[in-house]
Amino acid sequence: MTESRAHEKPRILCLHGFRMSAKILETQIHKWPETVLEKVDLVYLDAPYLSAGKSGVEGIFDPPYFEWFQGNQDYTEYENFEECIAFIEDFMVKNGPFDGLLGFSQGAVLAAALPGMQAEGLVLTKVPEIKFLILISGAKLGGSKLSAPPLAANAFSAPIKCPSLHVIGENDLVKPESIALLDSFVDPIIVHHPEGHTIPGLDDQSLEVVSNFIEKIRNHATT
Repeated sequence: MTESRAHEKPRILCLHGFRMSAKILETQIHKWPETVLEKVDLVYLDAPYLSAGKSGVEGIFDPPYFEWFQGNQDYTEYENFEECIAFIEDFMVKNGPFDGLLGFSQGAVLAAALPGMQAEGLVLTKVPEIKFLILISGAKLGGSKLSAPPLAANAFSAPIKCPSLHVIGENDLVKPESIALLDSFVDPIIVHHPEGHTIPGLDDQSLEVVSNFIEKIRNHATT
């Protein structure tokens, strides 16, 4: 019984922020109530590269810290972008199947671009189609702040149709990019919160939006 119920839970691969870790993301997501978390199966992955510089969470969370890919100062050039996507795909093949992705910050930038790249047949060709996204402090590759690496040049050329939940902080430094990202999705569901660049707790209103989204993806994942 438990096994069949567990099987019905949407399985979500969670991608942490820049110079953070799977463990840090897991700790932060646990600000969300158990009534939400018990309905999904969350799997956390450390990025493939050890942090190449100071982490913004030093002194708050213990190392090690990791990063998915690197960019020059104005993010017009990237390193290890293709390699990190190959790393994610390999993990998905060995540990999947996964129904959707959750990403925070750099993890959300990656997660947002993956369905469009997958639809083009460029990446994630060995795994099932991504059915939904949860993007916290996201931004768009090829948007106003981040140029698109060649592999992601057309990631947003067509509207992204999979259900998407966007968590946007009122005082988040990437708030303009998170809002601009909404235009790339067919039917984005939005949670606004008063905090900055972080995973917020959920007030009653946000909790209702998140719970409804999870109900929607549970139905989607099991059909």
